[in-house]
Order: sequence, then C-alpha cells, then structure tokens
Amino acid sequence: MKESRKFLLMVAAFLVCFYLPVELLPFRNPIFEALALVRWYAREHVLLCLVPAFFIAGAISVFVSQASVIKYFGAKANKFLAYSVASVSGTILAVCSCTILPLFSGIYKRGAGLGPATAFLYSGPAINVLAIIMTARILGWELGLARAIGAIIFSVVIGLLMHLIFIKEERARHASGDLVAGEEKEERSLLQNSFYFASMVGFLVFANWVKPQSNTGLWAFIYLIKWYLSAGFLVLVGIMLIRWFRKNEIIDWVSAFWTFAKQIMPLLLAGVVVAGLLLGRPGHEGFIPSWIIVNAVGGNSLLSNFFASIVGAFMYFATLTEVPILQGLIGSGMGKGPALALLLAGPALSLPNMLVIRGVIGTKKTVVYVSLVVVMATISGILFGVIVS
Repeated sequence: MKESRKFLLMVAAFLVCFYLPVELLPFRNPIFEALALVRWYAREHVLLCLVPAFFIAGAISVFVSQASVIKYFGAKANKFLAYSVASVSGTILAVCSCTILPLFSGIYKRGAGLGPATAFLYSGPAINVLAIIMTARILGWELGLARAIGAIIFSVVIGLLMHLIFIKEERARHASGDLVAGEEKEERSLLQNSFYFASMVGFLVFANWVKPQSNTGLWAFIYLIKWYLSAGFLVLVGIMLIRWFRKNEIIDWVSAFWTFAKQIMPLLLAGVVVAGLLLGRPGHEGFIPSWIIVNAVGGNSLLSNFFASIVGAFMYFATLTEVPILQGLIGSGMGKGPALALLLAGPALSLPNMLVIRGVIGTKKTVVYVSLVVVMATISGILFGVIVS
C-alpha cells in the first residue's frame, strides 16, 4: 500500500473518531442494542441450544455412517421419503434458525443431497408445533393454519427447487468419489443409534421448552417438569456413552463438536451484533427506527409483503418471540398478509443464519436459498391477504 493511501486512511479514521456523535441517542442506542442482544444471545441460546446442537452434529459426523445418510437423504434416495422426513423435522426439533445450523451442516457434509438438506434447514425452525398453536391462539386461527400449511409446503418446494437449480453441481458432488454409499461396518445396531440420538434430541427439546401462555394443560405440565425430563435424557446419554462407545470414538466426537463450534460460533455472534445494530432487540430501537417498519407493512401491497419478508429474513427471532412481536405490529396497523410473510421468512432465517449457511454451501447457493424464502413468503402474504380480506 502506498504511503499516501496509508496517510489518507489514517486521516479518515481520525476524522471519524473526532466527529463520532456519541452524545446523540440515535447513535448510542444501536451500540447498546447490539451489545445487549449479543449478551442475551450468549445467556439464552449458547449453553442450552447451540452446545447440544454442536454435540448432535458431531455425533452425526462420527457415529452415523456416510452410507446411511446417502441412502436416506442422498441424490439417489427415495425422494418421497427424504422430503417427507425433512419437511416435518421441525415438529420434533422445535429449534431456532441458529440451532438448526450445526445439524444441517452435519447431514450435508455427511452426504445428504442439497434438496433434502435445505428442506430440513427450513423446516427445523419453521414448523414448531408450540409456535403454531400460539400463533393460532393469539393472532387468530387463520394465521395459525396458514403458517402451518405454508411452512410444510415451503420446505418441500424450496428443497426441490434448490435440487433442480443446482442439479449439475449435485451430480458432480455425488459422483466425485467423496460420497460413496458403500457398505460400512456399524459399531452399534440401528436401534441403539436411534435411542442414542433420540435421547440427545430429547434433552435439546425439553431443556429449551418455553413457558406457555396458559398455566394449565399438557404444555404447561411439561414446562413444570422440563428439567427432570432434560436431566433424565442427559443421564441416558451418559449411560449409553459408557456402555456402547469406545474411548477413541468419544474423543472423535468431542473433536467433531469443536470443529463445528469454531466454524459456526464466530459467524453467529458477528451476525447477532450486526442484527442488533440495525434492528435492535424486540421492542427496542436500532439504526432502523421501528416506525419505518410499522408504516411499511400496512395494507397488503406487493411492497409491504416484500418488506415484511426482508425484515423477517434479516432479523433474529428466538423460538416463539415472533408471536408477541407480530401481535404488537398488527396492533400498530400491520396487515394480515405481511404478518404471514414475516412468519414464513422470519423464524427460518436471520443474518447470523445466512453467514453460517454461506460457509457450508457457498455464496451462490445461499443467495438462491434466501431469495426463494423471501419471494415465496412475499407471494404467500399477498395471497393470504386477498383471501382474508
């Protein structure tokens, strides 16, 4: 770099520092929101969401044979079975757009086809039974039903389109010799592996069980005993590790966990900081004032639905938080169509989510995936707005 350019950069940096408008609330508040959001994320999502997800992803990469993944999710797998399983996975997992990432990365790198993998990626956070029930009870049965149907259809359609758009690359990937569905010796039976993974997923689900609106009913009872259930699943995992796994397998598992953690965590935290700067936390201001969002999503125009999809795609929603946020937005004049568009794009995507997906499947595939979600959410919002009006 030439000395003159260095000097100009130094001068520019000095002027930025010299004229930083730190006394202005609109500038200070986004900085605070970014730090507050990343602290909240670290407290609420890392230990109970991401760490178990990293361990599950590591277990997939170490304990599940590549042949099994290719058999059920690979390019030559039964399409109906592959997409059926991937599209309803969210009903079991009930995870957010970030927790699904290690699991998606694990099955994709193990040999799953791009189509089933992206169907799984979308459905994991989008098809949450409790969130759909809360949507129906708080925002109306029409939005709840539309969200449930839309999320299942989205996962299948997006997966199929991703497969068709990148079919040449997928064929080359599966024909390269790196992904071969040959016979592999299984250390444990299918029943043992299934029980082991079910126990880890059980801990992930119940440890993150959110308190429901009502204090009565099955959901409330599960919330009361969630830690007993979580501890029980954790004990089962420990017993199985001692009895069914060799020491070198456990070492490989921990190594795989660390690989996923160091690949994904920095990108997630960086994305959370940027999301906090731009949009703030729910109910708080970032660089983009909330009144702009409220005014832009009224009615049922193409622009209002598209804007709702874009905001939903980039904003980070923890599991179930999208419902009270939308309740406030609808009360401020948000249309039903844009509300559905945000529900279909928001929980499944976020800026941190996009950064990690790019690291797994590349920039081009990530742009296409995000674009498909935004476009389909926009169209669905318009159609829904017309129907309910």
